[in-house]
Amino acid sequence: MSVTLYGYWRSLAAYRVRVALNLKGIDYEEISINLAAGEQFGEAYAALNPQHVLPILNHDGRDITQSMAILEYIEDTWSMPQLLPVTAYEKAQVRALALVTIADTHPLIVPRVRNFLHKEWNLDESAQTQWAQHWFTVGNEAIERILVKAGRAQTYSFGNEVSLADIALASHAIGAGLFKVDMNKTPVFAEVFKNCMLLPAFANAHPLKQEGAPRNA
Repeated sequence: MSVTLYGYWRSLAAYRVRVALNLKGIDYEEISINLAAGEQFGEAYAALNPQHVLPILNHDGRDITQSMAILEYIEDTWSMPQLLPVTAYEKAQVRALALVTIADTHPLIVPRVRNFLHKEWNLDESAQTQWAQHWFTVGNEAIERILVKAGRAQTYSFGNEVSLADIALASHAIGAGLFKVDMNKTPVFAEVFKNCMLLPAFANAHPLKQEGAPRNA
């Protein structure tokens, strides 16, 4: 069995995949695609993913793109530990919470969006940071309300077992931290994140622990 992840240290989407692979105990090789240097637009990578985004999971010669699709593929391919509940309704709840950040928040703060803000409207780095902080904060507040409404958050989002939602929420919280967003205003979310980061599968996948990450951050 061959498993290769195309990622980048700062990629929150790649972080999500690393966590899932770690939780399942899957050995994999990670190939870094330097987003800051534009390697995603090179001919070699474009042949793998015409969308020019990360991550890609290659499993035995087959490529899967988009982090949520990859997470579901990992869950379907390696059954234990389970990262999705059994019933259709509970599965939908987990997926819906995960997509708050994967589909709604994260796409607004990625480099290609911030680069466009600079190119088209001359927003400097400070303004781009403010943009990212705003959307992370909106996401934090939505996640907190959902967790409170569901009323199931104990150790993790939906009780005492890790799910795909926790992987997504951890990636969001890490991104919020990189942009200096205050998590104290969303205490239920902050507690879930703290508990996730006690697990080596989450902690070892942290962007700042990856090759190429700044060591003084």
